[in-house]
Amino acid sequence: MIKLTRIDDRLLHGQVAFAWVPALGTNCLVIANNKVANDEFMKLTLGLARPATSSLLIMSLKDAATFLNDDKNKHLKVLLIINSVKDAYTLANDIPEIKSVNFGGLRSKKDSKLISKAIAITDDDILDIKKLIKKGIELEIRQVPTDSKQLVENFIDLN
Repeated sequence: MIKLTRIDDRLLHGQVAFAWVPALGTNCLVIANNKVANDEFMKLTLGLARPATSSLLIMSLKDAATFLNDDKNKHLKVLLIINSVKDAYTLANDIPEIKSVNFGGLRSKKDSKLISKAIAITDDDILDIKKLIKKGIELEIRQVPTDSKQLVENFIDLN
């Protein structure tokens, strides 16, 4: 059901709509974000980037977990989009199907450090990354599907 779980602080944009959706053959985009789920303007704005071939659902983390764990939705081909490592960790604990997380884009912010050309993480992110790796979840960096997978663990100190 979940074709890709992607962390991207821009959520839905051209790379996602025009590269990932066709490459994965997804027909449903799920944006899981507590703030955006309650922001009608953001929902409208993100809806403008939705490719015609996919439905778009914007919901809280809790509602997304309920939706994605419901057997009646298993026929969907989902691209799950979140905007933080913390949310990835939360959902990985709530959705057993998540076995891999794609790091697509995290812009620099206060107290973050760049680990690749498009990924900046904080010390708190590193703690959640370590927990995800310990759970056996693959963490990989790729902006677009044609990029080679690069494992996040090769860019940080796991000690």
